[in-house]
Amino acid sequence: MKGRQIFLDTLGGAPAAALTVDGRLEDLLIDPGTPFAPGAILRGKIDRVTKGGAFVALPGCKGFLRGGAQRQGSPILVQVTGFPEKGKAVPLTARLVFKGRTVIVTPGAEGINISRQIKQEDERLRLFGAVDTYAAATSPHGIVVRTQARGAEEAEIAREVDAVLTLADDTLASKGGAPELLLPALSPHDLARREWLSIGEDDLVFHTGAFQSAGVLEELDALFAPDASLIVEPTRALVAVDVNTGADFSSAAGLKTNLDAARALPRHLRLRGLGGQVVVDFAPMPKPQRRTLEEALSKAFRADPVETSLVGWTKLGLFELNRKRDRRPLTEIWSPA
Repeated sequence: MKGRQIFLDTLGGAPAAALTVDGRLEDLLIDPGTPFAPGAILRGKIDRVTKGGAFVALPGCKGFLRGGAQRQGSPILVQVTGFPEKGKAVPLTARLVFKGRTVIVTPGAEGINISRQIKQEDERLRLFGAVDTYAAATSPHGIVVRTQARGAEEAEIAREVDAVLTLADDTLASKGGAPELLLPALSPHDLARREWLSIGEDDLVFHTGAFQSAGVLEELDALFAPDASLIVEPTRALVAVDVNTGADFSSAAGLKTNLDAARALPRHLRLRGLGGQVVVDFAPMPKPQRRTLEEALSKAFRADPVETSLVGWTKLGLFELNRKRDRRPLTEIWSPA
């Protein structure tokens, strides 16, 4: 199947969405299984202030807000930033972000900004004009025009600006009161429509109940199949990745295998829903070749939608990276055949 295709279905009984490019599975969104998924906005109450932040009382659970001067017992609006590690508080931020398909509203940050990925000056000016509505001009919030807005009708953008600004104002006005979920995170199906469907892609079809026929399940099985060159093993503390050359002992095998692994690693972590600390034991290679490998890693993760920081090499020669936990681990609801 050529081109980009989006499939909506269920996986392990949970709603899920899959994105394929030229027939290859590239991304997978699954139901978070909790109302406190990344992106959700809640009204909480400062429960206990600590040196590094504050614990926040949420409906039925606790969250943790890093930094900032907080007063115990005071209400606060917070947004979930990631999935909590088992037994730990839900990670939160007080910097709320309201996302639409073409624009993002950022309370507390004034001005209109256009995505850097939109480089044509005439398009940037057109989009700025579309966003500069009466509502935007009178709002104290900042607005970011997303890359997905490229080519969108100006009237469509203006309507979304008004809608997202209204949503932001209504939510911010709900600061007082007991802990409550104010704005749930989007379902995988709605998130796929917002994040994967670009303007003008009329040939991109949503298929319902088609994971089996589209080969999505086979691709997931293959993801977990034994692979001599790239082994990904999540543990409680971190995600361990081992890269081997197999039976190839040539002088060029180390760099070649490592470059292939660097290009494949973001996809493996993305589809498995893995995040946190990731440590990679690359195949042996001369130290001068590390620079080439670092450039390949940087390029591969730049194209990945999940926020990832490349930390660098440890004294033992392992490569470390930190990846945002903003997805539910696949193995919580599904296991390979």
